[in-house]
Formats: sequence, structure tokens, C-alpha cells
Amino acid sequence: MSENLRKPFVAGNWKMNGNLALVAEFNDKLSGIKSNADIVVCAPSLLLHGFKPNGFSIGTQDVSHCDNGAHTGELSVDLIKEAGCQFAIVGHSERRDNQGESSELVALKAKKCVSAGVVPIICVGEPLEVREANNVEAFVGEQLDALVSELSVEALSKTIIAYEPIWAIGTGKTASPEQAQEVHEFIRTYFAKVSVELAQGLRILYGGSVKPDNAETLFAQPDVDGGLIGGASLKAEDFISICQAAN
Repeated sequence: MSENLRKPFVAGNWKMNGNLALVAEFNDKLSGIKSNADIVVCAPSLLLHGFKPNGFSIGTQDVSHCDNGAHTGELSVDLIKEAGCQFAIVGHSERRDNQGESSELVALKAKKCVSAGVVPIICVGEPLEVREANNVEAFVGEQLDALVSELSVEALSKTIIAYEPIWAIGTGKTASPEQAQEVHEFIRTYFAKVSVELAQGLRILYGGSVKPDNAETLFAQPDVDGGLIGGASLKAEDFISICQAAN
């Protein structure tokens, strides 16, 4: 599969924001949206019931690595599927940092998703001190090592990777197109050592202060297949503009 056959993908991560009024607005404005990209909205779980997807899909911002059972507060893959989710973000830097999630736990969550037919959007990325020390590839490589250790090539082919430089999330700072491409190329090269076919088909998203005015340039990079959008995904017009930039 060549890079030209990887369908663009844009996911919105509302984080702990939004309400049913915003859900209704998105239902209306995204209805039948014309875009060449696969479009997903990952909203807080208590809002998911309000979506009426038409031209887009819905996903969660996290999922448990455990099955149904005595796991208070957790959401199993069965539960998120009941809610209509086809996608789940796993390993976002905010969960790795705030909830202490390890790369090994992230890999288990991704594996659970794939086994249940849910597509995991697996986040990787480095903090500012790692970038300033020029250790980006080693840091991200260790996050990828955990995935390869736990998931088969077939399972990995059913995932999506999102590169999010932590220093660019919610800060207004954005990796330059060249910086984004450099890491995306590293990720694809990493997976090529596992399977060339896997690497060619794997969709790798960029996340980190993507906005309507920089989306087209970022998405034009050869190894950038779309974006995982934070703040701009809370404004329907901005999110639609970003989705159209992925055409």
C-alpha cells in the first residue's frame, strides 16, 4: 500500500469538555459532511448517547484493559461498543502523566480494543526536556517497543498511531511541519522493521495545537495521515475546516 492509499483520518478529542447542546450542534453541522477523511468525535462518555452520527463516527477517550467485572469507574470495550463507539483513544499523554499509565498498560488496552473490533488510536510523544536533549526517537521508540511486544503484526495493522509532542498539547505551540514529518517518518520506519506492509498501511496522525490555519500544511507531509485535534475540535466550524484540510 502506498502513502496515497492511506485514507486521511481526523479525530476530535473533546477531553473533559462539552455538553449536550454542543453534541446537538455537531450532529447538525457534521451531518453528511463532505470530506475524504474518516472523521471521529471522541467526547466524554456521558455525552455519547446524544450523538446521531451521519458522516462521522464516535469514540471514547479511554477504555479499560479489563473485561466486565469488579472494576469501579472503568469502561470495558463491551460497554463502549454498546454506546456505539468504533474507536477509542488509548495512552494519551494526559493519562500517561496524570493517571500514571505505563506503555505496557497502553499496549494491553490497545490489544483489548483490537480483540473486540474497536480501533485504538494509540498516542505516543515526548515532553519538552526530551526534545531539547535530542532524545525523541529513543523516547518514542520505547513507547512503540511496548506495542510490538504485546500486539501481533495483524493486530497492529488494525490500529492508528497518533504522534503528539507533549510540549505542543494545549500550549498553542505546534511542531513545524518538518518536525512532525521527521517523527512520523521515524515511526513508519520503526514499523517497517517489523513489517513493510504494516508500515505502508499504518495511519499516523499528528496532534498538538492543530488549527484551521496550519492543518493543511501539516497534513501535506508525506507521513502525516491526519490529526488528533484537541481544542479546535470543540468548535464545529474549526473542526470541519480541519477535516476538509485532510482532503
